[in-house]
Amino acid sequence: MNIQGIKTVNRKDTGSVHARNAIHAYRSGGVDFSRMVQRKVGALKFSAHAQTRIESRNITVTNEMMSKLDKAVNGAAEKGSRDTLVLLSDLAFIVNIPNKTVVTAMEGESITDNVFTNIDSTVIAR
Repeated sequence: MNIQGIKTVNRKDTGSVHARNAIHAYRSGGVDFSRMVQRKVGALKFSAHAQTRIESRNITVTNEMMSKLDKAVNGAAEKGSRDTLVLLSDLAFIVNIPNKTVVTAMEGESITDNVFTNIDSTVIAR
């Protein structure tokens, strides 16, 4: 998986889930993924669906991108948003703000000519 520094959720359990139950632990820059997750309590989470989309679309989510995504989510939360489209470079993320959970992710061509429904806000993250 190409995600660094995140917390994952299982669709059946919207609460905190150990990363090893959602995806296999892996090494990123010499740091064990499960340890990174434990340090990120309250951090942005990715649903099982979002993880599948990220993997199938070969999207690499870096720490810098996570920081921008988190800032966008916090900004949307301050405005009272519930379900937000976050545009980041050539990526789009649908995020449930109250649960701080990325619901799905898209990139490049899959964004073009797409209609996004059931969102109440959009954040263009830079």
